[in-house]
Amino acid sequence: MLHKNRPRKNNRQHKHHRLHTKNIPKKGYIKQIKRNLYATISLETDEIIPTRYKIASTITNGTYLSHHTAFEYYGCANQVFNTTYVSGKTRFTPFEFDDINYKYIYPRLTVGIVENTDGVRTTDMERTILDSINDFEKITGIGELLRCLELIPYANENKLLHYLKLYNKQILYQKTGYILSYFKDTLRLSDKFFEKCKQAIGKSTRYLYIGIATENKVMFDKYWQLFVPKNLISKEKN
Repeated sequence: MLHKNRPRKNNRQHKHHRLHTKNIPKKGYIKQIKRNLYATISLETDEIIPTRYKIASTITNGTYLSHHTAFEYYGCANQVFNTTYVSGKTRFTPFEFDDINYKYIYPRLTVGIVENTDGVRTTDMERTILDSINDFEKITGIGELLRCLELIPYANENKLLHYLKLYNKQILYQKTGYILSYFKDTLRLSDKFFEKCKQAIGKSTRYLYIGIATENKVMFDKYWQLFVPKNLISKEKN
């Protein structure tokens, strides 16, 4: 259980509220996460009751899990990071609680957010895929991204195309088409999906990621107009 403190309107109530807030951590059954946010402690185990995912959904109004943390929540991550990636309309200062870092990631889109039955808000699977492809260089790295994609049983291609249109980035069409082509069967994506990605890439030639320019085993993929590793899937095992 999580508790948020809100200011009262009159002075007498506000004074009582300040005293109550000051004494909250001393009672032993709740612990301060950050200013104005507290978590209940289990009397049986002496551990925090709300999960990191529930905490992340309560940091500010409307915050939700994104990127690799959303993959973790869905059970589609090879590793569990000690950083929880959180997006939302209201930016917050990164903080640490119970050995977990909570980091704000500015959202590129405002759609594709779901509230799950446990009250945890996340990006849906399709937006999680695209956000992660768009930002893999600063969050997961290409290897972990591929391992996550390998664990996903299905992706709705209409949603993917809708979110790609909202992103409105040619390079993301290129990267998405190229990377997801390796998971075409497991994600159950049609040829039409890749054709539409291809139609949106224009004539620009780009790198799959910045560091590839210094690697030895590099090839040019003419279809996606990308410089890519000669064996992308080998990156998954590194």
